[in-house]
Amino acid sequence: MYKHLFFLLIFSFITNYSLAQDQTLTGFVENSEDNSPIPSVHVINLSQVVGVISDEKGKFEVPAKLNDTLYLSYLGYKPIKVRVTNDLLKFKNSKIQLTELAYALEEVIVSPYKLTGYLEIDARNIPISRSFRYSIPGLPSKGYEGGSRNIGAFSKIVNSIFNPADFLYNLFGKNPRQLNKLKQMKDDYRIRELLASKFDRETLKELLQVEKVDIDEILRNCNYSDNFILSANDLQILDAISGCYEEFKVLNRK
Repeated sequence: MYKHLFFLLIFSFITNYSLAQDQTLTGFVENSEDNSPIPSVHVINLSQVVGVISDEKGKFEVPAKLNDTLYLSYLGYKPIKVRVTNDLLKFKNSKIQLTELAYALEEVIVSPYKLTGYLEIDARNIPISRSFRYSIPGLPSKGYEGGSRNIGAFSKIVNSIFNPADFLYNLFGKNPRQLNKLKQMKDDYRIRELLASKFDRETLKELLQVEKVDIDEILRNCNYSDNFILSANDLQILDAISGCYEEFKVLNRK
């Protein structure tokens, strides 16, 4: 009797251990309106910081284990988070549906400049951003943004030396798990490819577990201009945040 109980416990342990290990979750992404497949959907495992893109049939395969969280997003659709269950891991044809967003169309000014159609003339008329970045020897970052559009740029540089990015430390410095995610995102080429095509900060928000206003605040504390914050894609924002934290560590050691 005890022998059978022992083997039963061993079998139960092995089964549970196997379920806890990384597996490949296979699923399909569909439009909730007509059940049509949605290709090129970004599917990111937030728990493991790994991402893939659905194919032309809406199919995706992503490393996952029980209780991981998947984040699915696609332009024009409402992003969703899905918890990985035993059923999702077991069945290879699970369907996840996205709902289209309704946008109210408003009048948009396509060209704010008076263009003539002659490249040589128009090139002179379009204003050029005079922003540039200062570099400080000994610091690993790319420097500090300055120029005619960045009032008080020099004072920001000086202040940053004596007042490191405290906001960034308060946000990440006391949370090693989030710092590990930051490093994983920076090193994973699949995540980098996904972020390079995004400008809405939604994916970064979910990956870093911060609000959009916090992302802007981080960049401002690191002396990035509003022009950069508004125009950069999510990959550039990620690299900027990562570089800022590396700089903070250098300054903090000093």
